[in-house]
Amino acid sequence: VQLQASGGGLVQAGGSLRLSCAASGRTFSSYSMGWFRQAPGKEREFVAAISWGGVGTNYADSVKGRFTIFRDNARNTVYLQMNGLKPEDTAVYSCAAERGGITTRDKEYDYWGQGTQVTVSS
Repeated sequence: VQLQASGGGLVQAGGSLRLSCAASGRTFSSYSMGWFRQAPGKEREFVAAISWGGVGTNYADSVKGRFTIFRDNARNTVYLQMNGLKPEDTAVYSCAAERGGITTRDKEYDYWGQGTQVTVSS
């Protein structure tokens, strides 16, 4: 599976962005998908994950109520809708695919896309 993330950019605090992660291959619907982020000088952290069928989701406490993960298996794409953005959301956001159930642990993901930069100004 090859993953291509897009949709990052510069936005003011309180604004919104939608990230997309397009996957190649016919088995996309069999993978759970996750979004992670890494800010300068910090470790990569879990943001959100969604099960292969889209029913199960999990969010980091820091983004609950503001971010929504969803997927369109017909388009081989997973999305991260980010509302109410804060300066502390500034990071490089990456998507990842995992054959098992949804997990917050980055080491359990099998495939990674390149990151897309999100910058939130105050």
